[in-house]
Amino acid sequence: MQVKDIMSKDLVSLSQDDSVERAAQMMKQFDIGSIPVCQEQNLVGVVTDRDIAVRSVATGQNTSIQKIKDVMTSKPVTGTPDMDIHDAAKIMSDQQIRRLPIIQNNNLVGIVALGDISVEPTLQDNAEDALKNISQPATNHI
Repeated sequence: MQVKDIMSKDLVSLSQDDSVERAAQMMKQFDIGSIPVCQEQNLVGVVTDRDIAVRSVATGQNTSIQKIKDVMTSKPVTGTPDMDIHDAAKIMSDQQIRRLPIIQNNNLVGIVALGDISVEPTLQDNAEDALKNISQPATNHI
């Protein structure tokens, strides 16, 4: 099975110059924890709810004026629509990410999430393995 068979194609995205506050509002509106950041259709980053919490709120930034480019993860790991689901799950596991942006001809065309993989009965073992690795605690404890 290929990524294109299960990826989400209904996408929302942000610009690098949108505010962190706008990102948080969109996450609330669409009930999501991660939003691709695009320049036109080209993926330039990803912003997550954790990015907002750690890189903005925790440092006392003004989220209404702080730009996404200041908190996003640049150059995110990506996949392709024709890649095998097992390969996507391995990338997600190795990179400890729950969502993999899917790129075709340099354009964002979808996102495959760990949840997309876990609902396929034949792929549940892959999702479990990926989640185990993603959920590993960080090595730098407070």
